[in-house]
Amino acid sequence: MKTQGIIGLILVLICSVLLSGCGNSNKTDATASNGKPTLTIFAQENTGTDLNTNSFTKLMEKKFDVNLKFQTTTWDSTTASQKRQISLASGDYPDAYMLIPWVDQFSTNELLKYGKQGVLIPLNDLIKKYAPHIQKELDTNKNFKAMTVSPDGNIYGIPELNECYHCSYPQKMWINSDWLKKLNLSMPKTTQDFEKVLEAFKTKDPNGDGKADEIPLSGSTNVSDQNIIPFLMDGFIYDDGHQYLLMNNGKVSFAANQSGWKQGLEYIHTLYQKGLIDPGAFTQNGDAYLKLGNNANTEILGAGAATHPGEFVNDSKRLYSSNYQAVAPLQGPNDSYSTYYYPVAPGADFVLTNKASKQAQIAAIKIIDYLFTTQGQIEGQFGKEGVDWRKPKSGDVALGGKNVTPQYATIPQPDGAKPDNNAWGPTAQYGSPKSFRDAQVQSTQIYTADGYERRLQDATKLYDGKQPSEVFPSWAVWIDPSVADEEAMLQTNIDDYVQQNTLKFITGDLDINKDWNTYVKGLDKLGINRYLQIMQQSYDKSFK
Repeated sequence: MKTQGIIGLILVLICSVLLSGCGNSNKTDATASNGKPTLTIFAQENTGTDLNTNSFTKLMEKKFDVNLKFQTTTWDSTTASQKRQISLASGDYPDAYMLIPWVDQFSTNELLKYGKQGVLIPLNDLIKKYAPHIQKELDTNKNFKAMTVSPDGNIYGIPELNECYHCSYPQKMWINSDWLKKLNLSMPKTTQDFEKVLEAFKTKDPNGDGKADEIPLSGSTNVSDQNIIPFLMDGFIYDDGHQYLLMNNGKVSFAANQSGWKQGLEYIHTLYQKGLIDPGAFTQNGDAYLKLGNNANTEILGAGAATHPGEFVNDSKRLYSSNYQAVAPLQGPNDSYSTYYYPVAPGADFVLTNKASKQAQIAAIKIIDYLFTTQGQIEGQFGKEGVDWRKPKSGDVALGGKNVTPQYATIPQPDGAKPDNNAWGPTAQYGSPKSFRDAQVQSTQIYTADGYERRLQDATKLYDGKQPSEVFPSWAVWIDPSVADEEAMLQTNIDDYVQQNTLKFITGDLDINKDWNTYVKGLDKLGINRYLQIMQQSYDKSFK
């Protein structure tokens, strides 16, 4: 993999010199024998899906009088990103890119870069003329507008508007409620309560096997929401889980050099020193974490960090039981925060290039606009009525509750069934605001597969509103291209430094009292003040 990555990087660097010449490439005015314009699209394709023969693809071709020709890559993030970059750098790029944000997408920096080079075309006029549903979202959703309209006023791409409510508070903690009952313990409410519960899990044999095999607390480093630190740190100072940025009256500051961060490290170090934190939480990947929750003989995991428990236990008997319950944000000596993300990734997933003919541009924006309708979302994400989804029946209850009218219910496919290739799935999630997701039918029995989403929604209500009154809006801050490389380098170096030293303080490799000042000075040497200056200027330009 390393060799492939190096080769890919070399190719990108070699090809990048061609960009200036590629920026003025002629539009492809391809028209098939059926007289319809052809729209070529670069997209990520999962196993079991063939976008070129997909039923929803055929529906879009018929509905918008266009031929769709997909150039595909895999859902592997590294491969997908590399292939996209090479296609852009070589000049041999398609009419459009339609991506999945958690696989790969255009960053805000790339949108400005390629937009100013003329590779990506502004979508403003196309949206005004042919995309009323997108325009309505821009007019009514301030977050969507902030992340879509660049500082120069142009719209170079459209993000997937997938407002997953339970994803908005990803740094949850789930605790083994069966163990709490067996040990006659209450759900912990404070950082001190949590410490006492973990001690009981470690020493009082809650799984009843007569062995000291219990793991009080674990997580992983594979996915950011499986990191145990933000949930624990939020009782001392707000931890955004990735940039360590704070906001106060519109002013940006840094969390990981403040006294509250030091207090949080002292607390987490104490847990670690007592053997209450699995050392693997700082080294293992998601698969190893999952083995803890799925342990065959008996349950051994007391508490785990994750957006939802399915990340650390997928044994259906355990997953769809009441074993793991969400722990509300812990009250610490200073705070009781929850980490909040706007669930839409910054950047863009749909863009049009200067290769697209006028007819192809119009067809493309109409397709994306259709995905901003309820019907477009249902068909695009799920597939055919009666096969992949159904209309609501009497007695069905929407996820959003009795005051929300249910609009659709997915039809689970039998175990072992082959994918039916009827939908684009996550490639189609452009118009999935919270109102759409709330309209899905969900069982009121939350400890079942059909009620799992409702269970997650109920759990998320424990975290909702517990974030600071101001959160740095990383999803909607545009970095000026002139400082983008500098900002990227500073952020990478600072984040790596904080992560490495945080782990050393927790494990005791560094002494929190003796080494704290040296650590803070190290941040100064890495340019923390310049980094904050760039982020402040970027915030001001994006919102003022």
